[in-house]
Amino acid sequence: MTDLRTQKQRMLAGDLYSPMDPEIMADHETAVAWMGRYNALDLPVGRRHALLRELFAHVGDHCSIRPPFHCDYGCNISIGEGAFLNFNCVILDVTTVTIGARTTIGPNVQIYTAEHPRDPVERLTGIEYSKPVVIGQNVWIGGGAIILPGVTIGDDAIIGAGSVVTRDVSTGATVVGNPARVRG
Repeated sequence: MTDLRTQKQRMLAGDLYSPMDPEIMADHETAVAWMGRYNALDLPVGRRHALLRELFAHVGDHCSIRPPFHCDYGCNISIGEGAFLNFNCVILDVTTVTIGARTTIGPNVQIYTAEHPRDPVERLTGIEYSKPVVIGQNVWIGGGAIILPGVTIGDDAIIGAGSVVTRDVSTGATVVGNPARVRG
């Protein structure tokens, strides 16, 4: 049976797709131009918030992302009310990234949804796939942490600075290290 979906539909579904598809490349170029405007040093806070609403899937009130900020597409990111992302965050939003209300994310945090085939021959074709990331409400993610594809972080959790989160984190848990493990 032939898959009649577009490459973008496959990408958003988490299935194998080609990132070289013209529609996907155009979406990325839109995000690159947007980042140029967003990361401009002379923009007031209110203008930055308006720019977030231009590109993101959802933007809650009173949220803030300090520049520089980097993403793949932006349109797959939802950020809740009062959430805060510090300097130099990177979100590879090949599929959905949800950041809950009042979540605080430290500088240099990286959130990835992009995946690559494990088979080296398949990887040479350039195809990719993705897994969504969900970060709950009132989460604190320390600087330099890395959140890998498919991870869900429960409400009120704490991710230690520099941790690499490879699997789900329970509500209220504190995890640290590489790979991140429950502290205790």
